[in-house]
Amino acid sequence: MPKPNIIYIHSHDTGRYIQPYGHAIATANLQSLAERGVLFRRAYCAAPTCSPSRAALLTGQSPHSAGMLGLANRHFILRDFSQHIIHTLKHAGYTSTLAGIQHLAGTKHHRGADEVGYDQVLTIDRPEAHKAAADFIRSNPAAPFWLTVGFFETHREFPTEHDVNPGYVQPPAGLPDTPAVRQDMANYIAMAKILDDKIGHVLRALDESGLRENTLIIYTTDHGLAFPGMKCNLTDDGIGVALIMAGAAPFAGGRVVDGMVSHIDIFPTLCDLVDIEPPPWLQGHSFLPLLRGETAATREELFAEVTYHAAYEPKRAVRSDRYKYIRRYDKREAPVLSNIDDGPAKSELVAAGFGEQAPAPEALYDTVLDPLEKVNLIDQADQAAILSDMRARLDRWMRETDDPLLRGHVPAPVGAELNDPDGPSPRGPTTITASTD
Repeated sequence: MPKPNIIYIHSHDTGRYIQPYGHAIATANLQSLAERGVLFRRAYCAAPTCSPSRAALLTGQSPHSAGMLGLANRHFILRDFSQHIIHTLKHAGYTSTLAGIQHLAGTKHHRGADEVGYDQVLTIDRPEAHKAAADFIRSNPAAPFWLTVGFFETHREFPTEHDVNPGYVQPPAGLPDTPAVRQDMANYIAMAKILDDKIGHVLRALDESGLRENTLIIYTTDHGLAFPGMKCNLTDDGIGVALIMAGAAPFAGGRVVDGMVSHIDIFPTLCDLVDIEPPPWLQGHSFLPLLRGETAATREELFAEVTYHAAYEPKRAVRSDRYKYIRRYDKREAPVLSNIDDGPAKSELVAAGFGEQAPAPEALYDTVLDPLEKVNLIDQADQAAILSDMRARLDRWMRETDDPLLRGHVPAPVGAELNDPDGPSPRGPTTITASTD
């Protein structure tokens, strides 16, 4: 059998807020993709912040192991670009092509695609990525190829001129049902439709070219929505992501998978699929046995982290099938508002006193009885054994992966652009990290 082409489609800040996950958000092309492929109901990113999440997926390891502790557009950078999946695939005969954003290298003024090492860069123009990708597919490229299609949608700023009536919109669970929040969500829904239309443009080109039969399509996002309590948070609203994979068996049939998977599992799964020796730095697990029905689960736990986003906010988490444990490494008496994107929902909550709520240094949640992760069980005596187990799991992982937080404060690289953790907005004044931090 010939090796399949692989198209990796990724969007910003989408979480699971699309039609295939049951939301009233019209994304017909993604729905069709799910109905032809495999929908993962419990897929998670390794970091609910943009560049670290993508670094984890594309190198198959934790962000801190990959060296990606913050945002590429703020001068953080991947430690070793040879660990990017395109270089492993190259040894198996794949060529690599980029259309749109990659978000692992580059600053606000330089997108950094050459540093990553793609064989071909079609465009870094975000609005036209879908057209460039479709033209590439129609050009009958030599197989096998890896094509990255990176969309800016659904990152803020959302469109404000559209036909989505906020009066009939349900805000995300955990946010107040107010006119301002409904309008904010309506604006997100309008942008999700734009994203879906662009993805449909790429998928139609694949069908027209006759390449669909031997192409694996991967659609995912980096992390949760850009709303308070979601993006940059280690609760499931932050780390829960959409993941749809469609192609030949076992990625076919409109199947739904409930086993937990992490973004870092995609790299080893692709190695398994195309029969490549997995490189030694991989920390994830192939989930092909899950898809083949050989097991009900390929992992008992997964991990997630934040070190830097706009500001420093070090925290780590472990999630088991039922429980979530989160540990912070700062001593905050208020949320880090500069790590929350500005918008109507944020303004509404801040006006109501959100900015005065101290985050818990440690949190333990029962995600079955408390799926919104609002009831902290950390001090409940009957949870002591579970708490001890979850703490031990996190400690073990941090040691095994040589997490820099074990050595205290994690410095930002020279030249990193940072906000004050006590500032009100990521748009506020920034400082540039000097030679010492």
